[in-house]
Amino acid sequence: MADDMNDSQDRSWSGVIGPHGGYRALKSYQNAEIIHDATVTFCGRFIDRRSRTNDQMVQAARSGKQNIAEGSMASGTSTKTELKLVGVARASLEELLLDYQDFLRQHALLLWGKDHLQAQAVRGLAYAQNRSYSTYKTYIEEGSPEVAANTLICLIHQTNYLLDQQLRQLDERFRREGGFTEKLYRVRGEARGKPTL
Repeated sequence: MADDMNDSQDRSWSGVIGPHGGYRALKSYQNAEIIHDATVTFCGRFIDRRSRTNDQMVQAARSGKQNIAEGSMASGTSTKTELKLVGVARASLEELLLDYQDFLRQHALLLWGKDHLQAQAVRGLAYAQNRSYSTYKTYIEEGSPEVAANTLICLIHQTNYLLDQQLRQLDERFRREGGFTEKLYRVRGEARGKPTL
């Protein structure tokens, strides 16, 4: 039934428009949602609410999440648009990563290396079942500024890795299958019984 179908679910479309949506199942989207929620909390705790930095960090986190979702919804008709939006998400999270690194540097706090014991513990949470903001809640809501910022840096690195993989796969698909215009041409040709390129 139509009422049972959520905008975030995959759809099997016949004809020219391919399946699209399903972004809630993407690990990159799930991570970006956690980052957005955690950034809102972090900024509420440690960044002056009236400052431009507060707004910029929250907007960068939101942009990361929203552009993954929009790209997924656009994927049925335009791999090029999906590529562009996922690229915007990646750039937004890179901007946010720099903000957290700046925060640590400006407050003379330690930036954890990949071998830091707490960094390893945070990275290990990526394998937790039913992972959500709650998985990281104590680090963000009860941790020191250093712990909270480094936790988000770990999460952003993991998400950027996933987005880089996603972008490579989209690029390969675009090279292999072409864009929506080429697909329309093939479908029209097949419908008319004409050979297609």
